[in-house]
Amino acid sequence: NKVWSDCSVHLLLLIKNLFGLFFFFFSLFFLQDLWILNEKNMMEMYLLSIILASILIIPFALKTFCPYLWVDILYCKDLLRILVKFVSRRRRRPLFFVLDRFLEQTAAHPDKLFIVFENEGYSYKYTDTRSNKTANALQSHPGYKVGDTVALFMGNEPAFMFTWLALAKLGSPVALLNHNIRNKSLLHCFNCCRAKVLIAAPELKEAVEDVLPTLTEQGVAVLLMTKHCDTPGIESFSDKVDEASDSPLPQSLRSHITFKSPAVYIYTSGTTGLPKAAVVSQNRLLTALAVLSSNGVTASDVIYLNLPLYHTAGFIIGFIGSIETGSTIILKRKFSASQFWDDCRKNSVTVVQYIGEVMRYLCSTPRRENDKDHKVRLAIGNGVRAEIWREFLNRFGNIQVKEFYASTEGNVGFVNYAGKVGAIGRVNILHQALFPYTLIKYNTERDEPVRGANGLCVESSKGLLVSKITDIAPFVGYAQNEEQTERKRIRNVLKMGDLYFNSGDLMRIDHDNFIYFQDRVGDTFRWKGENVATTEVSDILTINDCLKEANVYGVQVPGHEGRIGMAAITVNEGAQFDGSKIYNHVVNYLPSYARPRFIRIQNAVEVTGTFKQMKGKLVEDSFDPGRIQDPLYILDDHEKSYIQLTAEVYRSIISGNIKL
Repeated sequence: NKVWSDCSVHLLLLIKNLFGLFFFFFSLFFLQDLWILNEKNMMEMYLLSIILASILIIPFALKTFCPYLWVDILYCKDLLRILVKFVSRRRRRPLFFVLDRFLEQTAAHPDKLFIVFENEGYSYKYTDTRSNKTANALQSHPGYKVGDTVALFMGNEPAFMFTWLALAKLGSPVALLNHNIRNKSLLHCFNCCRAKVLIAAPELKEAVEDVLPTLTEQGVAVLLMTKHCDTPGIESFSDKVDEASDSPLPQSLRSHITFKSPAVYIYTSGTTGLPKAAVVSQNRLLTALAVLSSNGVTASDVIYLNLPLYHTAGFIIGFIGSIETGSTIILKRKFSASQFWDDCRKNSVTVVQYIGEVMRYLCSTPRRENDKDHKVRLAIGNGVRAEIWREFLNRFGNIQVKEFYASTEGNVGFVNYAGKVGAIGRVNILHQALFPYTLIKYNTERDEPVRGANGLCVESSKGLLVSKITDIAPFVGYAQNEEQTERKRIRNVLKMGDLYFNSGDLMRIDHDNFIYFQDRVGDTFRWKGENVATTEVSDILTINDCLKEANVYGVQVPGHEGRIGMAAITVNEGAQFDGSKIYNHVVNYLPSYARPRFIRIQNAVEVTGTFKQMKGKLVEDSFDPGRIQDPLYILDDHEKSYIQLTAEVYRSIISGNIKL
């Protein structure tokens, strides 16, 4: 790098002098007939030529040797602006929270559309009024007291947003439950945040009834967003909301809240066990508000929100982000590739959200003549591969893609502000100063960082992303799970006694200082935009009486983002593998994205000397019948069973004729 730097300096000096001589002789050519040049004039002219050449060469030099300097400067300006906005809001009294920003937007433009859902529009004023009614109805319920944690078990619908705002007005933390979870997982997620009330959507009534006996024993108030419910132990709630007062809630109800108070619990699957409730504090949401004000979205934008509201992306980027900017949300129950662009055209959408899978699904739809006929100018999200990114732009037009990296519980994030295809961000000096982070060498086989003779981690341009835990970048951890919280902390990284957050993500930095996501470490893989904890899936599989052991891992499939679930299992002695029985078991216990698509039957599950299940060779073998002698099965939803995976079926999957 030093040699290259020295050569660059000499080259610039040479070019500058050549430019200077050019201007000098150019001037002589036009002035020679005037016969007014003397030695002093010539020296002044030469110096002037050198100065002019220096000025003209600066843009050329910067573009050649510092091509990202201008975008770096603009990004640093944004960072400083974010910091100033955050600090100014932190100093406001009474304390300023996300709810207060919503109330500001409502006062500024009460009649503006805030949410459009299934051809119905809801203004900021209506949203405010409906949330007041919801809050007043809940405050009157004997099973609730102000400040209690409430769990929301709902899909994407306006009632989700109305209810969250209502609970914010009551000073209650909210647990955002994944509406795909059932039974054991549902109870676990509900209990780990110590919720006192469960508010559920009508379509999830059966899922609630499955766990109702346990909830009743715990004295939980169960409310269903419907006008009538005949199930004992579940009360209708929509009718109470309709009848409640719409009077504003006094600010005194929220006087107990501090910046450290939990605002929401968002569930994430970690390396082991059941989903964990990441604590998102009021301070973190306030930080998100300041950051989202610089993402390029304005009050005139219309945002298409089709990602789940229980997810960080849907809730914070889509919902909370729109509160910050005062935008209009086009809310969709779930993502549909076939309806995506028609919805955008119909509603004059200007901003869309994505995860990697969304981009791929859109690019996989049949081409149409009007693919570029839309008003979308900005796509915000993460997880898109470089080749899909390029295909998306080629097919759907000049859309600015703003790729970012962040995690629900993490204390560092990146934004690809330079627009480099494939990168998640750019290493920046100011960013590094505010949020210290580094990449360290990681032994994926031993599942631990590589340490030097001094006991410290070894920095690398390719390795595990870790970020220092500071007052500016705290790590709050997981509710009621100190063990898992501690697992995400890593000590003695760059010096003895320091403390860092373990992201669990492998990254690399290139020679231009762009950073790229590589893979997840540990026992978690990502499929359909969801993190899947292999230990949780393994535990579910082995409670079936015909299975003895299950080693769960993710395998890659050509043309698909992430890794799909596969399980190497052993069958109990005297038992037979029953494809239909296992199918019914996983459907009853696991959401669709976590169900193992492939099963490999082994005589024994391989383990290490410390009894850790070995996955490396299994991942390498994938689901190829040509290299696996063990029996292989594939989940078939049509047959409602696991059926034998043949070479023909395998070829159809690899060729893309069979979609997973």
